[in-house]
Amino acid sequence: MSKPAIFLDRDGVINKVVMRGKKEGSPRTLSEWQWEDGVVDAVNNFKQAGYLVFIVTNQPDIARELMTQETLDNFHKKVWNTLPIDDLMFCPHDNHHNCHCRKPKPGMLLDLAKKWDINLANSYMVGDRGSDIAAGKSAGCKTVLLSRPYNQSVTADQYIKVLKDLSCLLSNNKPL
Repeated sequence: MSKPAIFLDRDGVINKVVMRGKKEGSPRTLSEWQWEDGVVDAVNNFKQAGYLVFIVTNQPDIARELMTQETLDNFHKKVWNTLPIDDLMFCPHDNHHNCHCRKPKPGMLLDLAKKWDINLANSYMVGDRGSDIAAGKSAGCKTVLLSRPYNQSVTADQYIKVLKDLSCLLSNNKPL
């Protein structure tokens, strides 16, 4: 029987984005890493509500040689050691690689759905960028946007301010 899942983007959802000038980006060093407020409780609530939880993240700084694979691995060890997630996938490519896994393409979501027997129609993609929402829609998921100053023009099925807002809705079995 297919299961529901919550797919979470990493940067801007699990951890805070880093501002470089006027542009938001991913942390590139361990000292730049900061958890988003309430993320541990929210993920625990998703699990208690019966959802599988996955992280799907674009990490083009690998291809751009702005971050090492070792640093990325250390970030992801931190995630695995802190959050009760079921799986984590990342795309190390940049736009010009035209791979199937880089959001806004739905490759990571579709690969996880096949691997874990996920019912995508009963699942959610949670992100802070248009590419996250586009990937979720392309995969057939409901979409949830974490409202940020840099994403006011993005259209999603649901809008929340913090991840805890979604976990409260799901744990109370309220339809989105």
